[in-house]
Amino acid sequence: MSQTPQTPLFSTPQAVLDSETEDFAQQIADSVTGFLLALRAIAREADGGRAISLLLLEISQVLLAGARLGVQRDFEPRLEYQPDVGPEADVDEMRIRLAEMLGDVDTYSFVFDPYVPEVVASQLSDDLTAIATDLENGLRHYRAGDVAEALWWWQFSYVSSWGNLAGAILNALLSVVAHDRLDVDNDAELEQIEAAEAVLDSKGS
Repeated sequence: MSQTPQTPLFSTPQAVLDSETEDFAQQIADSVTGFLLALRAIAREADGGRAISLLLLEISQVLLAGARLGVQRDFEPRLEYQPDVGPEADVDEMRIRLAEMLGDVDTYSFVFDPYVPEVVASQLSDDLTAIATDLENGLRHYRAGDVAEALWWWQFSYVSSWGNLAGAILNALLSVVAHDRLDVDNDAELEQIEAAEAVLDSKGS
């Protein structure tokens, strides 16, 4: 994948970063690894009853990592083009499992850009795997020892792609949870009101 042509910040094979940046990269790598492992586990277990809550938790946590990337100074890639770190992970099976597990709630709608309000229809399973692909790409650079490239890619893809998708997914999952809890509570409250009215009617007669 090509990057915007610019003068490379580093000319050595691997960039030498300060300890604070190294520690930050390690924390992001840990968050990314945790998300990828959890997402695969959720898809593999195919427990629809727990999946929504677990996905809500995992998306919230990886969004925190993204927000930390977003407020950092702009990271720069070493080279004009991304180094080759091998093929992307195969996520198609995971995507299919997620789609089957999510069922009717897989398809959702969101506004990609609130300043250009256009409703977009998408699938949670597609967007979750797209996020996983972006994050895993950066992780491969990190594990290859190219911390500068990993940080650049995670930050760039967060701002341009997966951050927006993760925010939309978070909103969709929260909506599912809200409907599940609030709609049930409202139904129970309605039943109580109807029962009370029935008691009053019987007394009145």
